[in-house]
Amino acid sequence: MASITLGGNPANTVGELPSLNTNAPSFTLTKSDLSEVSLSDYSDHKLVLNIFPSVDTGTCAKSVRQFNEEAAKLENTKILCISKDLPFAQARFCGAEGIENVDMLSDYKSGNFGNDYGVAFADSAFETLLSRCIVVVDESGKIVHTEQVSETADEPNYKAALDAILNA
Repeated sequence: MASITLGGNPANTVGELPSLNTNAPSFTLTKSDLSEVSLSDYSDHKLVLNIFPSVDTGTCAKSVRQFNEEAAKLENTKILCISKDLPFAQARFCGAEGIENVDMLSDYKSGNFGNDYGVAFADSAFETLLSRCIVVVDESGKIVHTEQVSETADEPNYKAALDAILNA
């Protein structure tokens, strides 16, 4: 269980992020068109999992915009922006913002991703939503970088995530 804060108030997650140098846990998530996608659909790509509570909050929206901009510069890399937002909200946001370089994925159906990756809030006003995290996966499916943001309102360390991709 990770102890973090939400607006300065204590909050906990259901577990810990997966360990470095282990295989990324498999997942099935929902795309904006309501089709399902799994980790295996991204085999042979480097991945940045940008995990957050809701695209309808300022920091979450900023992280999607930032990674959208950076994704255009990366080779053989997919940026997966993952939340429990409904796919309709994700599609609306991307359409309004001109977001085209990231894959928006939702864990709204089962919540398994949040539990399997240890990132779902266990308590607080955001209980069951996903905490702000970054997981970087290399082309072989190994986790090479993780970050659990200690204060949910803070942005992730974009540079560390991008450096991990470049060095993977």
